[in-house]
Amino acid sequence: MSGPAVGLWLFEPRGFENILTDVVPWLQTFCEPVETEAGGDLSFRVRNASHLGLQNVDPAGACGFFLSEDECLPADDEDYSAFPVPPVQGLILCAGCSGPENHLLLGHLALGMARRLGTLVDFDGVLGYPAPRDETRDEADLATARTLVASLPGTVAEVSYDMGGGDRWFRHVGDTEFLAAWLQHPEFHLIK
Repeated sequence: MSGPAVGLWLFEPRGFENILTDVVPWLQTFCEPVETEAGGDLSFRVRNASHLGLQNVDPAGACGFFLSEDECLPADDEDYSAFPVPPVQGLILCAGCSGPENHLLLGHLALGMARRLGTLVDFDGVLGYPAPRDETRDEADLATARTLVASLPGTVAEVSYDMGGGDRWFRHVGDTEFLAAWLQHPEFHLIK
C-alpha cells in the first residue's frame, strides 16, 4: 500500500471483531464491496462520497481503502504523557494509493470512524511539515508546522518516538474537532 495512512487510537479495549461489527454496517451504506481479507483486515471502495459530506468528489477515480488492527500500539518507545492514560488499542486506516482525492476521502473516512468509535487520530507524522525525504528538518520548518497546527480548533498533541541512534521525532495526534478543521484547511493533506 503506497497511499496515506492514519491511526485511530482507542483508550478502552474493544477487540477488532467488535469494531468491525460496528463499522461494517456503516461502511456498507456508501461503500462496496466491503470485504474481510485473509488476514482479517477490511478492504472497501467508496461508492458514494456524499455520505461523507463530499459533494464534489467523484470516488470512481479513487483507490481502495483498508482497515486493520495496529498490533504495535501501544509502543514502548512512544511518549504518551500528553494523555491521562496511554492508548490500549489501535487501528490503521489507509488508502491503497495517493492523490488529492484519496487524501480527502481518507480524511473524511477517518473523521467518521473516529466519531463512531470515540478515538483520537494519529496523523503518523508532523502536519504542515515538509516530507522527511525533502531533508528540510530545520527549526523554521518546525515552527511553521507548529503555528499551522496551533491555528486550528480542537486538541492536538505531539507524541514523540524513538528514531534510533538516540534521536527522537514526533507525530501529531488530534481529536475529531481538530481533524474536521484540518479537512477544511486549504493546505489539507495527510502523511504518505
